[in-house]
Amino acid sequence: MTSHIMPTYQRLPVTFSHGQGAWLWDDNNNRYLDALSGIAVCNLGHAHPAVHSAICQQSAKLLHTSNIYGIAVQEQLANQLTEKSGMDNVFFSNSGAEANEAAIKLARKYGHERGIDKPAIIVMEKSFHGRTLATLSATGNAKIQQGFAPLVEGFVRVPYNDIAAIQQAIAENKNIVAVLVEPIQGEGGVNIPAADYLNQIRALCDEHDLLMMLDEIQTGIGRTGKFLAFQHNGIIPDVCTLAKALGNGVPIGACLARGKAATILTAGNHGSTFGGNPLACSAALAVLATLDAENLIAQASLKGQQIADGFKTQLQSNSHIVEIRYKGLMIGIELDQPCAELVKLALAQGLLINVTNEKTIRLLPPLIIDAEQIQQLVNTLVALIEEYTQPAVN
Repeated sequence: MTSHIMPTYQRLPVTFSHGQGAWLWDDNNNRYLDALSGIAVCNLGHAHPAVHSAICQQSAKLLHTSNIYGIAVQEQLANQLTEKSGMDNVFFSNSGAEANEAAIKLARKYGHERGIDKPAIIVMEKSFHGRTLATLSATGNAKIQQGFAPLVEGFVRVPYNDIAAIQQAIAENKNIVAVLVEPIQGEGGVNIPAADYLNQIRALCDEHDLLMMLDEIQTGIGRTGKFLAFQHNGIIPDVCTLAKALGNGVPIGACLARGKAATILTAGNHGSTFGGNPLACSAALAVLATLDAENLIAQASLKGQQIADGFKTQLQSNSHIVEIRYKGLMIGIELDQPCAELVKLALAQGLLINVTNEKTIRLLPPLIIDAEQIQQLVNTLVALIEEYTQPAVN
């Protein structure tokens, strides 16, 4: 059958019909263990009853009115997010890219209010912030930028996990107004910085009156063992962006701001037709309630440790393993060779994984994954890695 969908994705040869918890079933009723969660979206797994109930109940009452009116569930969600994060207010959008667009606009307006005509934002190599034109320009991946020039100017790129490079950029460019960084780089290869990296960025931003802006779209909502990854460091940014797991599959994004950043965007500066509509906010409220009720965030740290320990034990003699990196249930296994083929090999074994930055297996299992599923994940993937990295026999 001819497809009328633009070929913007290299789709795997499978179509899923339904899911339950950490499992998905294809249209031939084959079962798969989902160790990707829709790329860190379905933290509660599939068909979670609390999310299902919230969507059904809200859809029976009201789907959309517009942000020119008050939206009670939006206010409730904003209250909970600010309470959990230590931030002051929220702008709601429909995606992570849109949340980052809001952050970029906020930073530029902050610069203009300080008399800077061409405000610039420090961003990182190997970063990923989205595929809209501004977020694509902020992203540190030349490959996905190809064909879309001229890119949006106003971004100064430095190596990730390099405080000296940030200091130098600030010293050399008087137009710097903000630093935009992921607490852990997901698309870049599950790159985890030094333990005090974010603390040092916070100190530099305070010293130079810059906005510290954290892209927590992949790391947020419990993924790393804290509600937000920056909470491991005991700091609070000026701006923080969320999306992905906030709605467990219902599209919603959020740009949170604090202090001086919270008053920059005013009426008429920014907007979204669907952002923060009743359906999306109801789903997000159900997600937050479930994370608390089932103590899933604390469990993410324990489960991530179990998975990482399993890989380290079983792969310790494999010389092709460069490093196993993890924070909570955000796990990367870096090989010394390209390994994208493992995605299809795992699919054939009923396991859903991802390879990013060519050589890093990325695992983002749902927070509800259980001990038996953890063992299946580790055993299946270890066997695949061992076979894949064995020397070819002539």
